[in-house]
Amino acid sequence: MFSPILSLLLFSILPISSSTQSTINVWPIPTTFSWPHPHSILISPLLTISSPKQTYLTSAVNRYRRQILTEKHQPRAPHVINPTFTPSLGTLTLTVYDLQAPLHHGVNESYTLSIPAGGRTAAVAKITAETVWGAMRGLETFSQLVWGDPPRIAAGVFVSDAPVFAHRGVLLDTSRNFYEVEDILRLIGAMSWNKMNVFHWHITDSQSFPIVLPSEPDLAKKGSYGAEMEYSVEDVKRVVEFGLEHGVRVMPEIDMPAHTGSWAEAYPEIVSCAHMFWWPAGYAWADRLAAEPGTGQLNPLKPKTYEVIKNVIKDVATMFPEPFYHAGNDEVTPGCWKADPSIQTFLANNGTLSQLLEIFVNSTLPYIVSLNRTVVYWEDVFLDADVNVRASLLPPENIILQTWNNGPSNTKKIVSSGYRAIVSSYDFYYLDCGHGEWLGNNTLYEQPPGTDQGDGGSWCGPFKTWQLIYNYDITYGLSEEEAKLVLGGEVALWSEQADPTVLDSRIWPRASAMAEALWSGNRDETGKKRYPEATDRLNEWRHRMVSRGVRAEPIQPLWCEKNPGMCNAQPI
Repeated sequence: MFSPILSLLLFSILPISSSTQSTINVWPIPTTFSWPHPHSILISPLLTISSPKQTYLTSAVNRYRRQILTEKHQPRAPHVINPTFTPSLGTLTLTVYDLQAPLHHGVNESYTLSIPAGGRTAAVAKITAETVWGAMRGLETFSQLVWGDPPRIAAGVFVSDAPVFAHRGVLLDTSRNFYEVEDILRLIGAMSWNKMNVFHWHITDSQSFPIVLPSEPDLAKKGSYGAEMEYSVEDVKRVVEFGLEHGVRVMPEIDMPAHTGSWAEAYPEIVSCAHMFWWPAGYAWADRLAAEPGTGQLNPLKPKTYEVIKNVIKDVATMFPEPFYHAGNDEVTPGCWKADPSIQTFLANNGTLSQLLEIFVNSTLPYIVSLNRTVVYWEDVFLDADVNVRASLLPPENIILQTWNNGPSNTKKIVSSGYRAIVSSYDFYYLDCGHGEWLGNNTLYEQPPGTDQGDGGSWCGPFKTWQLIYNYDITYGLSEEEAKLVLGGEVALWSEQADPTVLDSRIWPRASAMAEALWSGNRDETGKKRYPEATDRLNEWRHRMVSRGVRAEPIQPLWCEKNPGMCNAQPI
């Protein structure tokens, strides 16, 4: 992967009042884009895409050929680009040097793309990539350079492109509310358009256990919301295969030892404080039994706990080939374990809650590693003030920590301790924030008129705008060596107040903002933040995503899309 050279020629939107523009919008913006003489050529209706034979590449080639010939995208602000009536573009040739490289973290996703200027002979465009996955990224860029009916493409273009960060993901919580497989596939498809490459599937939580595991079928049978709200082995296979066809890894998360109330439906004997009210009357906040409604934490002192866990881990590792296994380890709530009689005895004999968590980690981490998995934990296992595990028991070579609290401060703590980090800082990357409190019978709203509404009751409010997301530098405050330990980032949609009816609009186009920031950076070649010119490109990109079937929310009135640059706070 080469270092990006941000020579972003001809991508700036000029502050003009015309309803036309002479730019081509590509999202995320390539690291190098050259188009010295803007013009376009037609694409032949008999376009052929010549590529090596490889299962997932062939699927992508067929998909993109259909899209290129049938999308007929009409930009909101029509392009003023000189048409060239030369022979049409008849062939796109793909050259891939390594057809065997698996879709794992750090795989080479670079590519080059050249589209000829036209001439007297039939034009041939070329994509060259080291791997299949880089070729897929090049195909997406090629598709975004096409518009019109009949379809035409920007000509005389050269692109050299590669990501800044190797991990660019979306987390979706399918426990609190259920999502059909079709919803997940639509999400993965949109991720591939945005050159995002990790679907973090937060499958289970205290509210439900929707995945059917062959070795532990009762966990879903008794812990899901119902048979119609479960993911079968075949469903998972379909999601994983669809991900591979679109260059998106599927990383499973089975959260434990906290967030496991749903396990108690099948195994009440291994779950502490199950089926209890989460914050009993008269209890201090520090003594609550769970982070939110839905109590239950696995009891690390019960041998049966590990019998069940090992079956779960074995099945999940078999169903998901992804080398990263997310094992949760967040929000261990002291009050829950303290309410368990067996743990009370342990604590009375001078044991501590941190020692209890260390017992759990020591009994599960080696097994996950033995399955050739790198373990991803939430930062809490290391940074929580009350219940944590010593660094000596968390080998950096086996563990990645995902940060969600305190922004750059916690990222700094993680990487300065030698751990690799995935950044999901809630004050920038949580897409569910800003929709108010979801607890019932809450005196927070018993206020007289004129009361300061603050963040409207949302614990992580306000709403995270695309501009906030775009401008977040995930390596802020880090040394050059520390920054190398930041693998990338993920936006997260937790589903207390989300389900399929709002999935697209909660995620898109805000996730697109992170996608560009992590692919090519949020600064231009001079080091200046480029969110001003990004607004018009994101407007156009959102329009194209909607036309492709994803109901992304608008970021401005339609008038602004038709008049690029006219809705800025100040001229660019």
